Amino acid sequence: MSDEKRIEPYDKPAGGWDALKGSWQALREQEVLVKGANTLLRANQPSGFDCPGCAWPDRNPHSTFEFCENGVKAVANEATSKRVTREFFAQHQVTWLAAQDDHFLEAQGRLTEPMAYDAGSDRYQPIGWDEAFARIAAALWALDSPDEAIFYTSGRTSNEAAFLYQLFVREFGTNNLPDCSNMCHEPSGVALTEQIGSGKGSVTLEDFEHCDAILVFGQNPGTNHPRMLGELRAAARRGCRIVACNPLRERGLERFTNPQSTVEMMTGGSTPLASLYLQPRIGGDLAVATAIAKFVIERDGVDRDFIARYTHGYEPFAASLRATGWDELQHESGLDRAQLEEAAQVYLDSRATILCWGMGITQHRRSVATIQMLMNLLLLRGNIGRPGAGPCPVRGHSNVQGDRTMGIYEKMPAAFLDRLDAAFDIASPRAEGYDTIAAIEAMHDGRGKVFFAMGGNFATATPDSERVHAALRRCALTVQVSTKLNRSHLVHGHDALILPCLGRTEIDLQAGGLQAVTVEDSMSMVHLSSGMNPPASPQLLSEPAIVARLATAALPASRTPWLEMLADYDRIRERIAEVVDGFGDFNQRVRVPGGFHLHHPCRDRVFPTASGKAGFYVHPLDDALPALAGPVTGAHESTATTPPAMFTLMTVRAHDQYNTTIYGNDDRYRGVHGLRRVCFISTGDLARLGYDDGDLVDITSVWPDGERRVEGFRLVEYDIPAGCLAAYFPETNALVPLGSHAERARTPASKSIPVRLTRSAEVEAR
Repeated sequence: MSDEKRIEPYDKPAGGWDALKGSWQALREQEVLVKGANTLLRANQPSGFDCPGCAWPDRNPHSTFEFCENGVKAVANEATSKRVTREFFAQHQVTWLAAQDDHFLEAQGRLTEPMAYDAGSDRYQPIGWDEAFARIAAALWALDSPDEAIFYTSGRTSNEAAFLYQLFVREFGTNNLPDCSNMCHEPSGVALTEQIGSGKGSVTLEDFEHCDAILVFGQNPGTNHPRMLGELRAAARRGCRIVACNPLRERGLERFTNPQSTVEMMTGGSTPLASLYLQPRIGGDLAVATAIAKFVIERDGVDRDFIARYTHGYEPFAASLRATGWDELQHESGLDRAQLEEAAQVYLDSRATILCWGMGITQHRRSVATIQMLMNLLLLRGNIGRPGAGPCPVRGHSNVQGDRTMGIYEKMPAAFLDRLDAAFDIASPRAEGYDTIAAIEAMHDGRGKVFFAMGGNFATATPDSERVHAALRRCALTVQVSTKLNRSHLVHGHDALILPCLGRTEIDLQAGGLQAVTVEDSMSMVHLSSGMNPPASPQLLSEPAIVARLATAALPASRTPWLEMLADYDRIRERIAEVVDGFGDFNQRVRVPGGFHLHHPCRDRVFPTASGKAGFYVHPLDDALPALAGPVTGAHESTATTPPAMFTLMTVRAHDQYNTTIYGNDDRYRGVHGLRRVCFISTGDLARLGYDDGDLVDITSVWPDGERRVEGFRLVEYDIPAGCLAAYFPETNALVPLGSHAERARTPASKSIPVRLTRSAEVEAR
């Protein structure tokens, strides 16, 4: 982490000594070297706490060090010695705080007591918990309809808190439960549920020990899921072929030095990961998957017995592939036929294949189609319900999958609502609620008047920043349940509350004694999480406590035993077992070291679709991606005869970042130090446009409803296909309109933004 602004290409493997150095620096900067180190020994352990970072599963039996560099940063920032007190808010007006960057806000430390916004002084001022809950209840009672309230959920909320939260919201009378899934892996759920009957991946960590090939699409595990590198390393070392498909050349997919390997650390060695690295143009993954499927059919490599017994729709699917020409596949993918066939041959030679994907797949207009084409690939060769094979959508936040399992969804199935109603003697609303985009539109139009966020940083995580900020400011009340200061506290409604909560690493003491919560990882393992550190402040409440106490204030006639369940989380889990499929004997099973696996029916080749079979789906290619206009002369400006050069920009995460949380301003593996307003561009495009590496540009996105612009980005020469650009979010979220989203899943299409560049008037990068 450096204050010096420089670009310095990085030639070392991912991991290694630099990962250890980065971990040590994170602990030092948060002034918790001893406390943080002791805390980490309990991270992802059977008797410890679940990492507040990503949802990658834990090994069982556990190693002593079951954490990664980014996990260290998450733990250090939660266990920090720094505090945001009432004195801090007294010193700083909200207007001043709003002018600071996200790194500054994160670096101030832990929130310590409830705060209420005072418009007269433009400051947050202390408020008691009872008064805060009474104020929220009054705002809810003042609504003309429960549907004027919106209840957002972050993916780090525990199963227990999420279950109570959705119960409260439905008893209040609405299904307005947007969540962070709406902005990341919603296309995975839509595509897989339709195709195989379950919206979750079917693989477990054990499958990584038996696969012959792993295909990784649109994912950067070196930064986003570093513990995955250990599985890829082990697979590569036993001869598994790994194919990476990513427009950017990412170090975490090329080679890795395992910090837990004494030999590699002492000798400077590393393990090559991807045996083949494809760099399609942005949005070209659908064409890549189609090409591999076409090759398999042309070589008669299909599993005909599996197809006949377990699938439907094969013949029209095969016919569509035969009708698709290789010239079209090369054009749409940006790859030549030899590259596509090399990847296809790896798949054809494999007896068992795992297919992984991340948000590089899910944040496009045709995300659902792309994921279903990836699934078509697996079905062609029977790669589901076989050891070492299956789909693996790699999700982000630590309990984003569990929250959905617990009912955090704006359109839960009727069977779930029926069981919920029977268990609690309530009448859940049946009309679909707002997803994230609909919630923003409702707030902007005045139909959404109270916004309550259980964690997260909504103002920064969402697209179309100007419209989102205007929508939040039109609310009568905004409430943020948080551990740290973030921008959503500063982009607020007419009234606003900050409710500080316990972190995952902290002791949760209720009337019935010490409590533990549960989470579900990306591979459907459910396990306990129990903090060890004293709370950052005696005024912090747990998330279940915040929900239970709010419910008692807002629903005075409720027969639900909110405070009784709060006293002992086992009682919450007993009620979960009544309502949620797969959670029978919840309390007993979760106390087995490592927890238990929520069985995926497709592992038994049982497909709970309407037909009882998995489906092949036809998805023709299209040419909706912007192409580099030409000829381009001079630098970049358009003339009467020369249109401006158009690019496709994808948003990415820096290495010192987790989702919207900015730990620092470095991006080690991409060689960026002290900078965030950068734009990665190919060598050829720099020359074609007449720019130099380091020039400053403004980026303008072009849409039917008008243009959007962000300013002052430094061009960084990088290994990326021609016509493609990459830049960090949230700095470029403003370029994405609400109307640009995945078909049928409505995830913001932040990975395929049509843009042009113009020379910036700024003298130096911000």
